[in-house]
Amino acid sequence: MSMSDTIADLLTRIRNAQRADKASVMIPFSKMKHSICKVLENEGYIESINVSDDNKKTITLILKYYEGKPVIENIQRVSKPGLRIFKSSKELPTVKNGLGVCIVSTSHGVMSDKEAREKNYGGEIICFVS
Repeated sequence: MSMSDTIADLLTRIRNAQRADKASVMIPFSKMKHSICKVLENEGYIESINVSDDNKKTITLILKYYEGKPVIENIQRVSKPGLRIFKSSKELPTVKNGLGVCIVSTSHGVMSDKEAREKNYGGEIICFVS
């Protein structure tokens, strides 16, 4: 059975693992998922990323907690396969008045909304994280 939205699966696995107070979560590898996870790591939402080099590549995320609570309160998919959402650099939304992060897929790679605004890149809004 093929999956139509692998990014939504990534976000759901992270959300479910943090609700169950898991220390880590394993996700099937793809370049897009790996770049989204790198943005989450750079923004401080996850502890670290490990990629296995087995026959079936997997990404292992070490989740981050602060005083027993997950650092990621809310992670929500915005652009879906049935309805893609594109915005210019001036129209990129801010999440919780700048306290959250909007992950954007630009022609220059996947990056946070702050970085995309600085470089004046627009693109597809993948998800909101706060």
